[in-house]
Amino acid sequence: MTKIKLNGMLTAYDKKNLTIATVCSHSSLQIFNGARKEGFKTLGISIGKKKKFYDAFPLGKPDEFFIVDNYKDILKYTEELREKNTIVIPHGSFVEYLGADKFLTLELPTFGNRDVLLWESDRGKERKWLEAAGLTMPQEIKKPKDINKPVIVKYHGAKGGKDFFIAKTYDEFQRRIKKNRSFAIQEFVLGTRYYLHYFYSPIQDNAYKLSKGSLQLLSMDRRDETTIDEVQRLGSIAELEELGIHPTFVVTGNIPIVIRESLLPKVFKMGEAVVEKSLELFGGIIGSFCLETVVTEDLEFKVFEISARIVAGTNPYISGSPYSELIQSDMSTGRRIAQEIKYAAKNNLLNEIIS
Repeated sequence: MTKIKLNGMLTAYDKKNLTIATVCSHSSLQIFNGARKEGFKTLGISIGKKKKFYDAFPLGKPDEFFIVDNYKDILKYTEELREKNTIVIPHGSFVEYLGADKFLTLELPTFGNRDVLLWESDRGKERKWLEAAGLTMPQEIKKPKDINKPVIVKYHGAKGGKDFFIAKTYDEFQRRIKKNRSFAIQEFVLGTRYYLHYFYSPIQDNAYKLSKGSLQLLSMDRRDETTIDEVQRLGSIAELEELGIHPTFVVTGNIPIVIRESLLPKVFKMGEAVVEKSLELFGGIIGSFCLETVVTEDLEFKVFEISARIVAGTNPYISGSPYSELIQSDMSTGRRIAQEIKYAAKNNLLNEIIS
C-alpha cells in the first residue's frame, strides 16, 4: 500500500473514535485488554465463528467480533473495517496464516512498518540485517554436506518451531529434510535461551535514547517446546533417535524469566544496534519486537532469530513484568502498543507509526 493511499485513509479516520483490531489468536487477549485500558474500542477478527472462550475473560474480550470464513477473506472486507476507523495490530498467527505477501497488500492502517516482513521472513535477509548490526549469530552451514557437528534446521516463516529438527550428520539431514521447503542450517548452540521483548518508539524519546526515538525493555521469557524439553525423562537424544523418536520444537507455552542484572547493558546495546540498522535498511522496525537468544557459559549472547512484532512470550505479563513495572505499573506489551497509538493520534503522528 502506498504512503499516499495510507495518508488518505488516515485523513478520513475519526482520530477520537479509533478501533483497535486483531485476529482472535496468539496475543489477542492482552492486545484487547491493553487497548481497553487506554480507552479504545476493540474488534476481534474471528475465523468461522465467535470464539466462545473469550466469554470467560471479559477484560480480554473484544467489544465486537468480525466473523470471516477464512483468513484470506479479511482482504475482502477492508472497506467495511475502515468504516470502523480500524487500526490493525499484527501478531505471529495473523501474519503467518494470512501470508506475508498478502499481509503486505492488506489495505488497512496497520501498526508498525510492514517492510520489516521482507527482512524477517527470509532467513538470508534476516541474517544480513542482524550481522550488519554487529550481533553474533550461530554459524550458518551453507552446504548440508559440511555438517560435522550438531545443527538445527529451520524452515522459513514463523510456524512456532514446527518441523525444526536437529541433525548431527549429512545422512541424518538427508533423511529428515522436507525437500520442497526453503530452510536454513545453524550450528546448535549450547546455553540458556532468553527471548527479549523490546519496544521501539520513533516518536517518543523518554526512555533509552537512540538516534531517533527511544527503546524500552518490557519483559522476557523462555519457551516450552515439545518434545525437546522432555526427552531427558526418557533417555539421551541419541538413544531415542535409535528408536525413531526425534525431538521436536513446537512451542506450547511460555515461561516468565528475568536475566542477571549485569547483562542488561548488553541487552540494550543489542536492541539499539538492531533498531539503528533497521532505520538504515528499511526505514525502521516500529513497536514491539523480540530477539531470540542463547546465552553461553561465557555470558555471551548469540542471536538466532528476530520476531518483528508482539510475541506470545509477552502473554505471562498482562499485568506487567519485573521490567515494565519499573517503567509504569500494570503495563503489558499490548497496553504499550495502545499507548503509542493514543499518543500518535493526539499529536497528529499516526503516519509515523502506521503502514
